[in-house]
Amino acid sequence: MFKKKGKIEEKEERKGILVTPIPQDYEKLTEYWIKEPFVKIVIMRPSEKGSGPVYFIDEIPLEEEEKEAFLKILDILTKELTPPEVESEEEVKKAIIKGVEDVVKKYKKAFKRLSEDSWPKLLYYLERDMLGYGPLNALMEDPYIEDISCDGINVPVYIWHRDYESIPTNIMFLDRETLDDYIIKLAHKAGKHVSSAFPIVDAMLQGKHRLAVTFREEVSPKGSTFTIRKFREEPFSIIDLIRGGTINEDIAAYFWVLLENRNSVIVIGGTGSGKTTLLNALACLIKPGMKIVTVEETAELKLPHDNWVQFISRESYGVSGIKIGEVTLYDLVKTSLRYRPDYLIVGEIRGEEAFVLFQALATGHGGMSTLHAENVDYAIKRLVSKPMNIAEAYIPLMNVIALVERVHLSANREGREFGRRVRNIWEVIDHNNYQKVFEWNPLEDSFSNFLDKSKLLEKIAYRLGKNKDEIIEEIEKRKEVIKWMLQKNIRSVKEVSRIITEYYSNPEAILERIRAKPKEIMIEAPFNRKEEALEIFNRLKDPMLQIIKRILANGGSARIETLIKELPFDRVTFWYCIDVLKELGYIDTKEQVIILK
Repeated sequence: MFKKKGKIEEKEERKGILVTPIPQDYEKLTEYWIKEPFVKIVIMRPSEKGSGPVYFIDEIPLEEEEKEAFLKILDILTKELTPPEVESEEEVKKAIIKGVEDVVKKYKKAFKRLSEDSWPKLLYYLERDMLGYGPLNALMEDPYIEDISCDGINVPVYIWHRDYESIPTNIMFLDRETLDDYIIKLAHKAGKHVSSAFPIVDAMLQGKHRLAVTFREEVSPKGSTFTIRKFREEPFSIIDLIRGGTINEDIAAYFWVLLENRNSVIVIGGTGSGKTTLLNALACLIKPGMKIVTVEETAELKLPHDNWVQFISRESYGVSGIKIGEVTLYDLVKTSLRYRPDYLIVGEIRGEEAFVLFQALATGHGGMSTLHAENVDYAIKRLVSKPMNIAEAYIPLMNVIALVERVHLSANREGREFGRRVRNIWEVIDHNNYQKVFEWNPLEDSFSNFLDKSKLLEKIAYRLGKNKDEIIEEIEKRKEVIKWMLQKNIRSVKEVSRIITEYYSNPEAILERIRAKPKEIMIEAPFNRKEEALEIFNRLKDPMLQIIKRILANGGSARIETLIKELPFDRVTFWYCIDVLKELGYIDTKEQVIILK
């Protein structure tokens, strides 16, 4: 890779960040654009047997003159660009991009040798380095990457890819100074300070990506390291998890009934198994209006509820051994009880905060949390041992334990070899007495159902003055709603929450909407060709025309509840019309608003 030179020359050459070009003799596995036409991802495998895939970032290159212009413009920007006096991330981004464009216009004549094609490339690199993460920006923007890890200099940066697991990239830090500078920038992006005095940083980057850093040789003999755990801007909804195979409709409907009745749930599993993702999706099933308090070390949970109080722990500050200003999970869990929550959700329990959580469960609060454990026995052993010290008599207060794992799929779903599955769900009858209600079958990638043996459903039925069969029938109704959301591709957290809220307020109305198909307005849909759609539009029945007229009268968009009140027909007819018009492509729905396209 490098020619033999003197030691000084070789040392000077191997500085900065190395981005290896794509080899010609590798086998291409897949490729996709991150930002066309500037950067794409190519995953390739070496021709030698036994070698694994390699992740290549393929960015549009800068010519020598373009590199010089880039460095000069970057230098000008650092001197002339005034930091915007706004705190919104989006506003800051707009202000910096505008500043870049203004400087480029101002000094464009000074770079006469550059062609018009060079300026889009320069703007891309300026935005990448000033607003993004420099050479690693494509990794941060790749939706298939879950984890980015740098273990030191002269070794590739590794990523965890959803389809290929842990693989090396073509990026490598070549010297300690460059890596240290990059880590300092990452810490500053997260609003934290890192130095030899404070060599460990655990922080949150923009987009709620979790950053863990060690600085220089203070705690890591090989030098600075960092890991970034990426999180989606929009969390997975319960429908996303069903579609991905993590759970099925029966499990979702079962938890829906449990959470409505304030039962407590703990999600267990190993690192990266999807515990927090599952916890967040399940929490969205909690009845709207219930008061929720969440307690976390870093803000990972994102709920659609309005009546939600979010607490984050705080590290100590100061240089002495005294922990000045520290606010622990234990402190926050104690404080949360004064808020009288219907549900107390702790992101992860691993210390004395678990004791307070179980005390809260004993006084009638609902509770949810995650715990690192490979199976139910280890989970209970951790709970009853130090530092949690939960009394064995309190263990049944955690009503349900769900084990989620990252598993190998023998029956591939969407061509993937690996996925996340809820392997088992147990109801806690007593200490060392658990009733299995769901189990994942790895051979068929399906779930077995043992709800007929459920003790919790019997308790819920007794409390509500019903029998168990009625509760199971209610689960079937909610399963019907969930299946309908799957069929209609209603998957965002806000849309799913809207349907759940509507079911809580008027379950019969939404079931009628799902089941009914009024004959007088039946239309075959969807239509892919514009001419056919226009022809159908001209033959639309009166209810549909009335909906469109009302939307037009409201300026092209209208709130759903307003339309329902204004129009002279029932909800079943209304929603059927909405479904057909949406499939035909004439309207779109966003949260509680209908928009005419």
